[in-house]
Amino acid sequence: MEPILIEPILTAVGFMTVLGLTLAGILVVANKRLYVFEDPRIDQVEDLLPRANCGACGSPGCRQFAESVIRGDAAPGACTVNAGSMNQLIADFLGVAVGFAERQVARLACAGGSHVAYTKASYRGVKSCRGAALVSGGGKGCSWGCLGFGDCMTVCDFGAIKLDSFSLPIVDTQKCTACGDCVEVCPKNLLSLHPVSHRLWVSCLSHGVGDVAEADCDVVCTACGRCAQDSPEGLIEIKDNLAVIDYSKNALASHVAIERCPTGAIVWLEADGSKLKGRDAKKVIRKAALPTA
Repeated sequence: MEPILIEPILTAVGFMTVLGLTLAGILVVANKRLYVFEDPRIDQVEDLLPRANCGACGSPGCRQFAESVIRGDAAPGACTVNAGSMNQLIADFLGVAVGFAERQVARLACAGGSHVAYTKASYRGVKSCRGAALVSGGGKGCSWGCLGFGDCMTVCDFGAIKLDSFSLPIVDTQKCTACGDCVEVCPKNLLSLHPVSHRLWVSCLSHGVGDVAEADCDVVCTACGRCAQDSPEGLIEIKDNLAVIDYSKNALASHVAIERCPTGAIVWLEADGSKLKGRDAKKVIRKAALPTA
């Protein structure tokens, strides 16, 4: 039996010990030199936020928003999804003004459900608005209209959008966080974010001409100009066969603008999101989907 050589073992152990101590020293120095202080208040503010990470405040998520509030780049009130009492709690904790940002919601510029808008060709394929839009625009008579496959509903993480019985998206204004995902996914650009104070709304994006456009959809804007005539000057203009509201003059908006609209394309939105049409708007009584032309 050969004798065990102790010297090589001791050399190896000594080398590993020195190496370990050297690396540990390097880590200690690096930790001190590279250490970045993080304000402990960030965690506390984040805990008071809804953690929806919706992006409505302009930050990618609630933690980033908490950081901006701590830095003084944003006011607690910029989070419109959080309860007012919670934003006030954050303001009191930091000793700053709560601030104010008007809540925004997604709005749909189309009222052409299957019971009032004709479909000229049946689409068979992936049940997606984006997919259908790639095939001759989707087959709807009004080429600007909602295709009704619910991409906006699918992409909404907050359950704020549902399709009604006529395949038209309905936005629940109480659940909507104005994250903008539905705006990005709509191939017809029918959804946009608006402050809740924008009560006057054109539920149409068609640039079709008068009777020709109305042959494809009963509730289309025919660009008759009555809303513009009845409103304060400059509030509504007819541009490219469509009524367009100048929201910089929103304080002048009233029910007057909707009263003589013959199709009910321009509406007044109540606080709960329900729509009011004017007295001259045609009554829609059809309860079944129109046949494909």
